[in-house]
Amino acid sequence: MPLFDLPPESLRDYLPQRDEPADFDGFWARTLAEAGAFDLDPVFTPYDTALRAVDVYDVSFAGWGGHRIGGWLVTPKAEGPVPCLVHYIGYSGGRGFPHDHLMWPAAGFAVLVVETRGQGGQNNQRPGVTGDPHGGSFAEAQGMMTRGILDPEEYYYRRVFTDAVRGVDVAAAHPAVDAGWIAVGGGSQGGGIAQAVAALRPDVRAALIDVPFLTHFRRAVEITGRDPYQEIVRFLATHRDGAERVFRTLSYFDGLNFAARGQVPALYSAALMDEVCPPSTVFAAHNHWKGPKEITVWPWNGHEGGGGFQREEELRYLRKLADGR
Repeated sequence: MPLFDLPPESLRDYLPQRDEPADFDGFWARTLAEAGAFDLDPVFTPYDTALRAVDVYDVSFAGWGGHRIGGWLVTPKAEGPVPCLVHYIGYSGGRGFPHDHLMWPAAGFAVLVVETRGQGGQNNQRPGVTGDPHGGSFAEAQGMMTRGILDPEEYYYRRVFTDAVRGVDVAAAHPAVDAGWIAVGGGSQGGGIAQAVAALRPDVRAALIDVPFLTHFRRAVEITGRDPYQEIVRFLATHRDGAERVFRTLSYFDGLNFAARGQVPALYSAALMDEVCPPSTVFAAHNHWKGPKEITVWPWNGHEGGGGFQREEELRYLRKLADGR
């Protein structure tokens, strides 16, 4: 897989102009206020596993529209509340199984895994349990990227990002979690969601934004031939007169516009051979991020990024921040 994007020396300075709607902040303030009209109603049901060093809870809470969102909370057995990472999931994945999420509890953190509504049904490795009752109102390309894409009010990721923001409050509601020390993180789609949540919730303590998806949409669909961005291309190839409306909708969800509002410490990662989330899209967001930031670069990797090496970077990063709490 060759290097296909901007030269590495150009990525550090890549700061593209953002396409930001005038009512971006108002749109999100109103969206979250509407969601706040529904009682969060977090339910933590103890879940019996053979795991003895952790406590596991099957989680359910009210997300966008009051729809029930599932997840896991896994906490280390510890005296007193512990810091927590709210973890968001990559595209098509579900919450999987409690034993998939033991790294953070082993490091002394609780982890709340928030499901992505409507996903996980076709992932036989990490299945999910959360549907999307809202759905779309017109013909869509295969996948979730075009669901409601002609109207920001109806766009799928409006619901997803709102669910994710409310997940921070769910974590804070459990007595095993230090409500004053909650970070957010994820990879690919999960990284894009974490990036948005960290901008919308400046009270979180840090963001782990690993090879983020949902960022710099226009460039991504122009330079990569890979899904999921190609779902948008296939939609536009059919809806030839819809480009203006499509990119207007996407501007409300673009990671560049969230990054420009991000104030918390953030650890990014980019892979220079990543054809799914091209490195220039990641650097564009990193370079726009307003708060303290670092980026780990994996020159010889595709969308897998740093894998376990990046997990070590993230562990050290959050450990250092949490030890100073």
